[in-house]
Amino acid sequence: MDDVTAGIGAAGLVLAAGAGRRFGRPKAEVLFEGERLVDRAVRLLRDGGCARVVVVSGAVELRVRGATVVHNPRWATGMGSSLTTGLAAVHETAAVVVPVDMPWLGAEAVRRLLTCGARLATATYAGRPGHPVLLGAEHFAAVTAEAVGDIGARGFLAAHSALVQQVPCDGTGSPDDVDTPADLTR
Repeated sequence: MDDVTAGIGAAGLVLAAGAGRRFGRPKAEVLFEGERLVDRAVRLLRDGGCARVVVVSGAVELRVRGATVVHNPRWATGMGSSLTTGLAAVHETAAVVVPVDMPWLGAEAVRRLLTCGARLATATYAGRPGHPVLLGAEHFAAVTAEAVGDIGARGFLAAHSALVQQVPCDGTGSPDDVDTPADLTR
């Protein structure tokens, strides 16, 4: 971690509370290349420069080495409540947010967000916004006020698009997510 990355004081935030209905079980515990998806997401954020990582659990109790796990009792209401629970546990000046079901994201994308100089930023792939997403702490309250159902931060970022720096992350990995077991064989 370089001085620029350390200076932002960002925590990593993994949203891992869902039951994985389409997958058939909670995705956080799914093994991919010999590693649980939740452990892979924590490693991604640490390798990208986040000194501390918070994982939001819900449908299943998670124990995750190298991370602070917080439980979202309202996990069944959608990603919005998990984002709210996670941001409440972040005491750093920013959070880099990733869903647990994107195993092909690259640590370089996290580094690019941490060093872009913005307080709101999203990785882009072929010009389309994706994950990870950087949220400055000064935006946490407004983000959580709009985070309902499965929307997460999407509504807030769309409403404040002039403030959001888009950071090209082509070549750093893929923002594809995992919805079914077949998706892991791509």
